[in-house]
Amino acid sequence: MPTAAEYCEPTPQAARDQWRAIAARTALAPGERQVVFTSVETIMCLAASMLVEHRTYRGSPPPREANPVPLLAALFHRGERSIVAKMGNLDGSLAHGGRYDLDVTRHLLGTPGLLTHVYCVLLGAAREVGIDRDALPDFLGLEATAGDLLGQEELGETEVETVVQAESHHMLTQPSELEALFTERLLVAKARVGQHVFADSVIRNHQHRCVFCGLSVTAEGVRARRMLVASHIKPWRDSTSRERLDTANGLTACPTHDVAFDTGLITVNGGMHIHVKPEQERAARKDPAAAAVFGRPPLLDRLLLPAGAKQPGTAYLSWHHQHVYRTAPASTTA
Repeated sequence: MPTAAEYCEPTPQAARDQWRAIAARTALAPGERQVVFTSVETIMCLAASMLVEHRTYRGSPPPREANPVPLLAALFHRGERSIVAKMGNLDGSLAHGGRYDLDVTRHLLGTPGLLTHVYCVLLGAAREVGIDRDALPDFLGLEATAGDLLGQEELGETEVETVVQAESHHMLTQPSELEALFTERLLVAKARVGQHVFADSVIRNHQHRCVFCGLSVTAEGVRARRMLVASHIKPWRDSTSRERLDTANGLTACPTHDVAFDTGLITVNGGMHIHVKPEQERAARKDPAAAAVFGRPPLLDRLLLPAGAKQPGTAYLSWHHQHVYRTAPASTTA
């Protein structure tokens, strides 16, 4: 039996051994009891709970689109309800969890960045023993960034605190073994990991180019990630949980055009045409610096969307036009 520390943060060798054992499993015979969750399975379930509102599916299996639950169930040779129940054990909303379930959550959320680091270690161990991306996709999108979270610049401390306080109050009214501090850490982790998954999806959807001007920067063959930002059209703080993860609610932009959009100096209509505040258009005709931001070029007439890309949702664009573009003061600068 591993110690709590070994269980909460398995070594690469221990992870490889566990993945080999998982890969060797066969389907349970009728009446056969499932084996105890390993630390690798437990941690991957915690990582999956960053994306899945598992309490919604209590008592019934989640729909097929609620990945990665079905994927983990197939890989682990367990029922989907078992995966959902493990998530409940990990956040304390279900009793009778494994010996170290709460320790795993406390440990991995107690240090910022530790969960994403351990997740990458486990993915690396899985690849080393032959578990490919079809069997175990990188559902948090962290392999390419080595655990670094994208899109965090959009999450101001005030916005996160406001949302977390409301959700934490609700969670703490439910039976749970997690104290308030770790309930808040769980919610903050979910917000930040969810934002990363959203940003990664949006940037890939737009093929690593600013949709306003086409900028794409590489240096020695490596993409310069901070030169592109993936932000919400309808801001994170005003969006529902579903809208915060919806790729159609995001645009990829260079930092300058990202700020211009967020502050309402530019907007996009349902036909994907880019509109500029009249004051900024006039400034661009007189001032070379303003022209470098609001002139055409660099601004395009329509959003640069790759063939096959998911288009921005018209409801999100309408929200931005009404609540950001129309209310932005003319004196706002990028």
